[in-house]
This record gives sequence, structure tokens and C-alpha cells, in this order.
Amino acid sequence: MVLKKWFSFTRFQLLVHGASLLPFLILVANYLTGNLTYDPIQAAMQRTGRYAMVLLLISLTCTPLNTILGFRPALKVRRALGLYAFFYASLHFFIFSVLDFQLNLSLILRETVYKRYIIVGTLALVILVALALTSTQRSMKRLGKLWKTLHQLVYAAAILVILHFMWVVKSDIREPLFYGAVLALLLLVRIPAIRKKLSARPPRWIAPVNRALAK
Repeated sequence: MVLKKWFSFTRFQLLVHGASLLPFLILVANYLTGNLTYDPIQAAMQRTGRYAMVLLLISLTCTPLNTILGFRPALKVRRALGLYAFFYASLHFFIFSVLDFQLNLSLILRETVYKRYIIVGTLALVILVALALTSTQRSMKRLGKLWKTLHQLVYAAAILVILHFMWVVKSDIREPLFYGAVLALLLLVRIPAIRKKLSARPPRWIAPVNRALAK
């Protein structure tokens, strides 16, 4: 059954799955070969956090790509990208709580209380957990209109993740500001008037691209 599902994927879907898994495979390979710098736990934590943030932002571009450009294949990978973001966020938390803090709950709680970046990061993870658990078609039918409201919290999660990143780096915040600008743009194009204006004339080249990627 699983194999049948994989063989039913389009080339674009397979490409997205492969590209999303590649950072994890590289991370594992770097760990096994001792190429994770002098502090492998810190390096792995930074990488998984960045992967989670990037994949979350990419998942948020899927709807605008469809509504504005008419790029329909994006909708077929939106949920997968969100789940991969959750996967890397979970790895990020696992490395922090298990590998770095050795599941010392008192120490973890003390750090969480006194460090704001851990607070917002934890809140973002809680939201991603809720979204991952309700990402199935069954959950969509069961929750009805509430499902859409719940999944709009993904934007709140993205804001919290960027704040988390900004407060972690402290001094040089150029990279988190870049991701913040991307998120601001994605929120801007959600405004109905702007979305309608941008989607008035889809480019001519999008139709053959959709057909090619549907195979």
C-alpha cells in the first residue's frame, strides 16, 4: 500500500520529498564521519532549527503560488512540507532536551523560564504538534470549519520561530530579518485586495509547467 502511494506521486512530489529529506541525510552523514565541527550537538541543533524554519516558510508559499501564479502542483506538496518542518522542529527539540540537557527536567524548566527564545520556540513547537496531529483528511472532516481556523495558526508559529531565531543569534540578526521579510511578504499577499490584483493575469508559461509537473 505504501509503495503504491509512492509510485502514484508525481515527479515534482518526489523531488520535494527528496529535497526535504536530503538535509537530514547530510546531517547524519556528517555526524557519522565526524564533520559536525568541534561542537556537534550545537551544530546539529542549529541546522535542524534552520531546516524547520525554511521548510515552514516554503510550505507557506504554496497557496500564494497557486492563487497568484496558478501553480497547482504547489498545493500537492503543501502538507508534506509542513510535516517535514515539524519533523526538523522535533529533531531540534530532541537534540536540545535529550542530547544537550540529558532530559534534566529541572534544568530545562529553569532555562525555559529565564530565556525568552526557549519560550517562543516551545510555543511554536506546540502549534506545529497540533497542526501535524490534525493534518489528515479524517481530522479535516471531523473538525469542519474549526480545522481551517486551527491551521491558520501556522502563521503564528512562523512568527514565533523567527523571533526564536532572532533572539538566539542576538547580535547579527540579518538572517532572521531576511526570513522575517519573507514572512511579511507572504502575509501581505494574503490580503484579499492584493491577492486579487496579483492573480488577475496568471503568466502564460504556467499552464505547460503545470502539465509537465503533473506527470
